[in-house]
Amino acid sequence: MESKHAQRSKATRDRLVGAGRTLFAARGYAAVGTEEIVRAAGVTRGALYHQFRDKEALFEAVFEEVEGEATRRVAEGALDAAANDPLSALRAGSRRFLEVCTEPEFERIALLDAPAVLGWERWRAIGLRHGLGLVAGVLQAGMDAGAIAPQPVTPLAHLLIGALDEGAMYVARAADRDGARSEVQAILDRLLDGLAP
Repeated sequence: MESKHAQRSKATRDRLVGAGRTLFAARGYAAVGTEEIVRAAGVTRGALYHQFRDKEALFEAVFEEVEGEATRRVAEGALDAAANDPLSALRAGSRRFLEVCTEPEFERIALLDAPAVLGWERWRAIGLRHGLGLVAGVLQAGMDAGAIAPQPVTPLAHLLIGALDEGAMYVARAADRDGARSEVQAILDRLLDGLAP
């Protein structure tokens, strides 16, 4: 059972992450100051620095939360769409991922600010921690079922995630996002079709 101190600490952290998430999504990392975050969270500046070393560390916690939620939504969409067909699950998951990526909060935090604020390596590591196991698991299930040609799972999962991330970046920066998303999805579908034996 958590102590009262641990519960208060978690509540403070949650308030800071929630306030940071709202502000970063609305205006972007660079336009939000720590004083504004602590005011929105209803805590002191000391509480912020007790929980996080700096604004970047708070932003990383926000990105972790956003990325985790997005991964859960993608997994649910893939599993709901095709519980017994791994290729259909991959198609449905890629569609859901591109949908999530066009939501303003995810786009701003995960696609526009996170690579710049955290650096490519850290941004990529967090993304892989959330999505690599999911993609690799579906690929392995597809190979086990004979729906996907046998091949090394880990590099294939990395390549697919790379294609998804680049597709999402392309859509996020496109003048015609709906058109770009349709084009990217069609290309992803063809790539996934190529996995069949």
